Parts: sequence; C-alpha cells; structure tokens
Amino acid sequence: MSDIRSPSADGAQQRKQRAARAALEQVSEGMILGVGTGSTVNVLIDLLGAQASRLRLRGTVSSSEGSSARLRLHGIPVLDLNEIRELPLYIDGADEANRARELIKGGGAALTREKIIAAAAERFLCIVDDSKLVETLGCFPLPVEVIPMARSYVGRRLERLGGRPVWRQQVVTDNGNHILDVHGLSISEPRAMESEINQIVGVVTVGLFARRPADLLIIGTAAGIERI
Repeated sequence: MSDIRSPSADGAQQRKQRAARAALEQVSEGMILGVGTGSTVNVLIDLLGAQASRLRLRGTVSSSEGSSARLRLHGIPVLDLNEIRELPLYIDGADEANRARELIKGGGAALTREKIIAAAAERFLCIVDDSKLVETLGCFPLPVEVIPMARSYVGRRLERLGGRPVWRQQVVTDNGNHILDVHGLSISEPRAMESEINQIVGVVTVGLFARRPADLLIIGTAAGIERI
C-alpha cells in the first residue's frame, strides 16, 4: 500500500526523515520501544527526543552502544532486554530490503543484537530510503559476525557458497567479535542461505533477516513514503 505525497526533489537525508516520521506514528505513549542502529534510526532517535514529553516512553531496548548513548543524550531510558517480558515494537533500518520485507543488515556491525531484538519483538518495523530497495539481495556485502579464532575457517566455508569474504579490519563488535563482509552473492533464496550460514561453526549470526523479516517496511522516497 502506498501513501504518495506531492513530488519534490530532495536528497537521501530528506527521504530518511520521511521514513522516520512515518515510523514515529507507530509509537504509542508509554510503551517500551526497541530501537536499532544506523543513520535512519539516528533520525528517529532525534525525533523521539523531540517528542519525549508527549510520548513518555517507559524505556527503550537498544541494539548498539552507539544508539544507547544517543538515546540517553535525549534523556530516554535504556533497559536491558532481560528486564522486560514484552516488547511490542522494534524499529530499525537496513542496508538492503526486498519487497518480501527480507533484509540485509549489519553495516553498522550490530547485527547480532538487532536479530535478538527483532526476534523478541511482537512487531518489527524497518525504515529505509528508496536507495535500499532491491529486487535481489546481495549487492550490499553480506555481514557475518564470527568468533575471532574461527574467522579464517568461516571465510573458507563462505567461499564454498560462492562469496568473497573480506575481514572488516579495525572493527570489533559490541560482543567482542569480528565481521566478515561477503561480496559477490546473489541471494535468490534468503531463508535457505540464512539457515546454511548460521550452521557454520564459529558464526555468531549472519546479517540476513529472512526467517524473521520485517512486518512493515516503510520506504522514504522523493515523492513521499511507501509502505509494504
């Protein structure tokens, strides 16, 4: 379903702002909200801060230390996921998305915590600008979080799948692990590939969100927003 406004020429930041504002409409007063990571989510966090007195959130659950710091800067409390029993809504961005609402995530190295929060949430809302919408996932290198001692072994296994893994050097995840970015994949069956990569010993998680896709994808465009 689409909600298209009058066309206007604008840049990626304006499209991100449109998606974030549309997502804000899904946030209820007094709720506990799951908050992801990335540039579009940063726009959302700033909007949450501006609306803090109206929304009066009971708290948030964050997927990264960076997002947690930004939330606290706005005076929004951050909770541990273990402290809560229910999480009604999780809002996050993506590096790629298709029209089945399947995603590639992990450009910000927060994929494991993002996947945990998405699994725990009743609803998962993904916000992107239209440059992230693709027919087939895989143009963006697929992030895989790995235990450091298993990095080379996992890399060899990923090569067998037809990819070219590249160690994201100088990056350590909030969990103390490494990231391999897998180039050259055309992911026609995201659910199957997600399961196969997750079964490799030493993999913490893969940045494919297909077995638990977004429930709602909000896309910021030059003309307005599109909802899938």
